[in-house]
Amino acid sequence: MISFDDCIGLCGLNAQDVSAIAEHEHVPEIAAATMARYLMCHKGGAESIRQIFIDDIRAASQTGNHRHAAELVSGLREFLSLHPTASREKM
Repeated sequence: MISFDDCIGLCGLNAQDVSAIAEHEHVPEIAAATMARYLMCHKGGAESIRQIFIDDIRAASQTGNHRHAAELVSGLREFLSLHPTASREKM
């Protein structure tokens, strides 16, 4: 049987990235890992994931959850360092 860690490894992102997608889409993390794989295999997918992070950061900030917003900012920075095609300048 395939494990969650296997799914993370197959999707091309890390657990924090998948967690941000799950939060944004209101789906279980296993479904978010599948979505991540789909997005990363299609043109504009990395930009979509960047926007998911931005949306999650705004939502956390608006609800006063600044600690979570800071964690998401850290995750976004790491994502952009690993996937430079997702930067706004490349769009």
